[in-house]
Amino acid sequence: MEKVPMTLQGYESLQAELKNLKGVERPAVITAIAEARAHGDLSENAEYHAARERQSFIEGRILELEDKTSRAEVIDPTKLDGGGIKFGATVVIADCDTDEEKKYQIVGEMESDIANGKLAITSPIARALIGKSAGDVVEVQSPGGAKDYEVVSVEFI
Repeated sequence: MEKVPMTLQGYESLQAELKNLKGVERPAVITAIAEARAHGDLSENAEYHAARERQSFIEGRILELEDKTSRAEVIDPTKLDGGGIKFGATVVIADCDTDEEKKYQIVGEMESDIANGKLAITSPIARALIGKSAGDVVEVQSPGGAKDYEVVSVEFI
């Protein structure tokens, strides 16, 4: 089984979601199914079908979260040292064309959230940044073409 790298914050977030699904969402959908069944004919009961669909989603998500958390390799970025960008690093990069700066933390796939500055380790930008240091220029291949970024700073926070 392949380990899944993630930060402590990401691991705790997945654990909280799993707890919510098992303790709140699953019982609620079971109650909704029971109520919909009480309404009679199931073949034309939209509430029943919606509740069953929701139950299917919840059970699938629980299985996915249990799998990922059981294979999690929790990495604490504060315990890492310099020597280049690696998993857990918080980097500031500047677009070489516009000088626009962006700050990202390189995290696992399950915890990525680009809107909040969490960049998946498997993303094209993160793959290009791995091993680089402050002052380096990286070329990132994207669907829109190649783009150059300069690494402004690297921190392990």
